Amino acid sequence: MRSNRMPFGERLRDELGTPRSARLLDSSPRSAVWRVELADGPAVVKQLVPETSEKGDVAEAEERYARELAALRMAARVRPAVVPGLLGTDEDERVLVLEYVEHRRPREGWEAEYATALARLHAADTGDAGDVLPRWAGPDAGDIASFLVLAGALAVDVPRGVEDELGELVLRLRKFDGRSALLHGDPCPGNDLHTADGIRFVDFEQACLGNGLMELAYLRIGFPTCWCVTAAPEPLLAEAEAAYRSAWRAATGTDVEGELADACAGWLIRGDALVQRAHRGTADQLARVVGEDWEWGTVSARERLVHRLGVMARTAEGSDSLDGLGRLSTQLRGRMLERWPGLGTVPSRRP
Repeated sequence: MRSNRMPFGERLRDELGTPRSARLLDSSPRSAVWRVELADGPAVVKQLVPETSEKGDVAEAEERYARELAALRMAARVRPAVVPGLLGTDEDERVLVLEYVEHRRPREGWEAEYATALARLHAADTGDAGDVLPRWAGPDAGDIASFLVLAGALAVDVPRGVEDELGELVLRLRKFDGRSALLHGDPCPGNDLHTADGIRFVDFEQACLGNGLMELAYLRIGFPTCWCVTAAPEPLLAEAEAAYRSAWRAATGTDVEGELADACAGWLIRGDALVQRAHRGTADQLARVVGEDWEWGTVSARERLVHRLGVMARTAEGSDSLDGLGRLSTQLRGRMLERWPGLGTVPSRRP
């Protein structure tokens, strides 16, 4: 549980000096964050905390700390930098001391710069990261079943072959055989700091290994794990996706493997991508959205889903493997707009 007392023990003081002017910053319930002044300049002190004092929550906080620390150390080797510098740690207190970087309001067309930095992060040398970082967990048979039940609840006929398409999709996402990327786990607006020297990513508590396309898809599908949903114009999306592929090729000497349409489809069928982290795994959110709508961040759950259905309908055009899902997405989107005509559109700019 979060405390207002900043943990900065004797060892950290010996290494970094005594912190001054500590100021508690806004953060999630799972961390406590302070800005401090050290002898060499401003820094950030972050402590990963359990939400309760129960043993299971403490273990979960320790896992998040280990994942963030491992990801920061791997990403620290990328140049130019894509993460703040790691100045010190206290494993017993689950504390990270990080370089403070000044965030600026993102410029117009920030998407390409974001995608370039994301590709360079993904291309970091992960070494033996499998000992600490888990594999990215994609959709499963339960997600398929829930999505198809949603179609039935909205009285939309499922085109023949869609269930098989979704089953094959899940297998493709699960059996990705390309180079494992260092995935941020939650690369949302607010976790990307736009500085005079480029973008730095922070908050790696959900870091894992997988296919980088699953996070490149955030721009197109609308930041599925985030409070902030945006719908950038198609030219900006195309520019950003080309920038990602170019940066990945420059960093790894290989082309990006996999299909962006698969990544978008994977996020579409996950009902848990309609709710914030604390509510994931607690209910069938796709079933819930038929009977109620709820706000989270910039849009409601139904507005999120309508946006993703539209993205999928367009992205699946010309796809042999997702043609049925594309047609089903078009029908579902139309039915939702017919049933709830007051639904708004996703904003084109980030707050």
